[in-house]
Amino acid sequence: MAGRPRSIDRDLVLDAAERIVLASGAAGLSFDAVAREAGVTKGGVQYAFGTRDNLIRAMIARWGEAFDADVAARSGDAPTPRDTIRAHLAATRDADEAEHSRSAVMMTALVQHPGQLSQTRDWYNARLAALDLDDPQNRRFALAFLAGEGAFLLKAFGLVDLDEDQWRKLFDDMLATIPVSNGSC
Repeated sequence: MAGRPRSIDRDLVLDAAERIVLASGAAGLSFDAVAREAGVTKGGVQYAFGTRDNLIRAMIARWGEAFDADVAARSGDAPTPRDTIRAHLAATRDADEAEHSRSAVMMTALVQHPGQLSQTRDWYNARLAALDLDDPQNRRFALAFLAGEGAFLLKAFGLVDLDEDQWRKLFDDMLATIPVSNGSC
């Protein structure tokens, strides 16, 4: 009689995959490497994710869900699009070095797998589409958002060196350019 397949802790496997990409880049990501790092079988990883692209997709989704949960917690009940942008900037400002490293891992995996870009493109477009850009105040929110994302991407890819104090000051200035509507962040 065949035994029931053991379940795989997806978070354990995703943690292992993130460590591999952080150490070796997306090129080092294989089911063998992830299985070794996570202490599970290669077959278990394959069963849980099916393909390498699905594994990468799951890594990106988990990262995005965690960030979105942080933004939602900061933006309050029934947030306006402006509240969401303000909370997004504050969450980016407050991320620690470990989160920046994790973000860099995910962005690197994203860029190296163009098929993954459409979901991220949709996410960014939805964030901006919520703002009426004919309104000058909303354009200030959009500019602050785009500046924050630009700073984030430059730091994630190691193209700018900003210490924690410089980082916070830049984001505090971005936040200061947009009015507070409900007292969040």
